[in-house]
Amino acid sequence: MADSAGRASGVARLLNPSSVAIVGASPKPFSLGGNLLQNFLAFGFAGDLHLVNPSHEEIAGHPCVATIDELPEGIDLLLLIVPAAHVPEAIEACVRRKVGSVILYSAGFAETGEEGRAIQDRIAAIARDAGIAMLGPNCMGYANFLRNVPATFEQLPHTPATGTGAAVVTQSGAMMGNLRIALLSRRVPVSYAVSAGNEAVTSVEEVIAHLVEDPQVSQLAVFVEQLKKPDLFLKAALRARELGKPIVMAHPGRSERSREAALSHTGAIAGDHAVMELFVRQAGVVLANGFDELFDIATICNRYPAAQVSNVALMTNSGAVRGFTLDFCEEIGLPVAPLRPETLTSLGAILPGFATVDNPLDITAQGMKQPSLFGDTTGILLADPGVDAVAVAVMGGSPAQIMNKWTSLRPHFEASEKPAVYVVLGDEHPMPRDFLDELAESRTPFFRSPERALRAFARLAETRAASEPDVTVSPPTEAGPTRTISEARGKTLLRESGCAIGPFVLATDRDAAVRAAETLGYPVVLKAQADALAHKSEVGGVRIGIDGPEALRTAWDEMQAAVAANAPGLALDGLLVEAQAARPEAELIIATRRDPQWGIVHVVGMGGVWAETLKDVRLIPGNAGAGKIEAEMRRLRSAGMLTGGRNQPPLDLAAAAAFVATLGALLAGRPEITEIEVNPLALYRDGIAVLDCLITRKT
Repeated sequence: MADSAGRASGVARLLNPSSVAIVGASPKPFSLGGNLLQNFLAFGFAGDLHLVNPSHEEIAGHPCVATIDELPEGIDLLLLIVPAAHVPEAIEACVRRKVGSVILYSAGFAETGEEGRAIQDRIAAIARDAGIAMLGPNCMGYANFLRNVPATFEQLPHTPATGTGAAVVTQSGAMMGNLRIALLSRRVPVSYAVSAGNEAVTSVEEVIAHLVEDPQVSQLAVFVEQLKKPDLFLKAALRARELGKPIVMAHPGRSERSREAALSHTGAIAGDHAVMELFVRQAGVVLANGFDELFDIATICNRYPAAQVSNVALMTNSGAVRGFTLDFCEEIGLPVAPLRPETLTSLGAILPGFATVDNPLDITAQGMKQPSLFGDTTGILLADPGVDAVAVAVMGGSPAQIMNKWTSLRPHFEASEKPAVYVVLGDEHPMPRDFLDELAESRTPFFRSPERALRAFARLAETRAASEPDVTVSPPTEAGPTRTISEARGKTLLRESGCAIGPFVLATDRDAAVRAAETLGYPVVLKAQADALAHKSEVGGVRIGIDGPEALRTAWDEMQAAVAANAPGLALDGLLVEAQAARPEAELIIATRRDPQWGIVHVVGMGGVWAETLKDVRLIPGNAGAGKIEAEMRRLRSAGMLTGGRNQPPLDLAAAAAFVATLGALLAGRPEITEIEVNPLALYRDGIAVLDCLITRKT
């Protein structure tokens, strides 16, 4: 997009400026303003560079003006180094001079508390109303290595990017530097490194959406503490997947203390981490569990951006490594490919008779006498149609041995279209310089431990398994007050939506309850009903096993008294009477809810202690079909209780999955409903029963 003067607008002007002004430029070495200026001079920025400092007429041969108001009109990017108290007036001056974008490095805003947040909101409103894109506050800026724009106070070596490279996007400035340095050390070229800080105006999602479209960005390495615009992020992730550009992301926040740290660090308010994981994996984002994994996955994606990993093969020259990797792959859930008969035949023809031909493959010490075995066996494994990734993990040996192995392997690594990584064990034992140079030239992903290589493969396999062709991108839901509705109202709503709900009657007096029980058949269950009564059993509002009229009348009177004592002033709609269901053969807890950021999600778990104490639950996208839902149910740790075992027949998971799918469709069509909890859902060999439900809706 462009404005009436033909200039790029928004994030484009921010990240690709033709003119830059440094407000607070300084001749002092190692000061923020001094580092910024020295970066621009060292990089040889080709655009117009303007300096603002009331104490100097010129710095390093560049003239200075005293105020922002003395700058030319329409500068693309203004770098602002002023105390927090003076920021609002500086942003107002930017509006007067029609500045296109701003980087605000100062801290002291939302990350410090309510007073700082109020100032941040004020400057954000000024910038947003004027259409000014802004990174920060509380950020380190960015560097565009493609176009020599080092808009950060981190002292940078002048290493311009050539060709395509990774774009580093973070909220944390320190992480921006950490990721950039680590990727470069792994010989992954970096085209951009961006930190967004508090994201008062311009968010990481907007930056990502812009960078995805840059033809010189081959992948994105992302570290965020919260995604504030999930719908925009998912759209960008789907676009990246369409363009074949991997997004590798680390996102802390699994623990409560980590979420608290995110709040103090960047002013973020962390959401439900597990729900975030579910949706971003669906969109093809590779989630790294920590820094090492992020670096390792990005290294593989640098060489194989379209990496598709499901079943791996491993070749080694150590029986110990073979045994260890078998255990390790099972531990991390990485499938080891069964080798095709023709592959086994080809391997057997070149290996000694005492070798075990299997996956993982140990070529034995014969490789020391016959180095060609390393390359020949790797080539055979890569040719197997059932293998889609190969890890070669070998002992190092002398410099000559290292080079002999590499010489045998290199042609196969370079020719492979399947992800293939090389591991030389020995921790930090130095490698020959010639080997490292050739390794870099070949762009082969290189590791010093099989664990790191296999974990990276596991994350890629996990993403492939979770990725869905059709991902629903839902706009965030506005927060607001909610209320529950009674079980009777809830079950009526479920029945109207096509769910099989057993017969029940809402009785308003004892005689009506007795008549209902005679129609339904004893034994019956009696439950107190009111929209405000979300937890009936806590006030004595549930009685089961009522086996006759007199017992029912007694239960009626006792329940009325208990509710009056435990919930004074609560007006009941009546008492629900229903036939007591047969004893379930298993129970599920189902919660289908509308996440305010990500959209509709199902939480499915085994009843009783399994869900709450053992955390045995599965999260499933709200738009999933019954087949996907049933497959996820079968992945519960306690699924053996559902699928048949110890000569027990399997339970009706198909009916349970169809029921859950109906709940997803109900929420999708009824935006006023925020959550439906069914606890428990009784499972039988032939059918299901909704024993209780709680529906929450907006007021």
